Amino acid sequence: MSLTLYYHPLASFCWKALIALYENDIPFTPTLVNLGDADERAAFLKIWPIGKFPVLQDDGRGRVVPESSIIIEYLDTHFPGRTRFIPDDGELALQTRLRDRFYDLYVHLPMQAVIDDRLRPRDARNPVGVQNARMRLRTAYAIIDEQMTAGGWAMGASFTLADCAALPALFYAVQVEPLDRGFANVSAYLDRLKARPSVMRVLKEAEPYFHLFPKEEG
Repeated sequence: MSLTLYYHPLASFCWKALIALYENDIPFTPTLVNLGDADERAAFLKIWPIGKFPVLQDDGRGRVVPESSIIIEYLDTHFPGRTRFIPDDGELALQTRLRDRFYDLYVHLPMQAVIDDRLRPRDARNPVGVQNARMRLRTAYAIIDEQMTAGGWAMGASFTLADCAALPALFYAVQVEPLDRGFANVSAYLDRLKARPSVMRVLKEAEPYFHLFPKEEG
């Protein structure tokens, strides 16, 4: 099998790449890397010195492809299937990439800021930073809620790169900043995402690791 994905099943950005692989039934070898193991970490760093998940290795083309968005575009180019993640229309492609970046930068990163703070020693925590991250999440929720008034997917009728980004970002974001009644469209969109077979598979594989998710104290 020419494709190998280096990943961890709890890592949110890995979910994004896995959804794309499962959407089109692309054969690959999943290689779980425990960065806490010195040998596994050293081996992974030889492949990608930055040491961040996910990384796709394509032995058939001699390529190492990091970054979830780039992995999905790479799959769309070299392993196209029934789901096309980037529209052929140039303007729609631009808007799809914009929404992908929106979920990564304005939902995913604030969510991670809150989680990272939970992992710090109590005397090193940043309550002001956490509050700011929560405010950014609520601003993003409001934008998404307006975008999703018509239902469907992030770009309308077609499931795309933007939806691959939305699921992990929103799934974990609502764990740190829950949705209230004012964001009914966001909640319905998240439910549609979680019901998609490729997403259901990703979530099922992650279930044994959910206990490792850092909960808020109290």
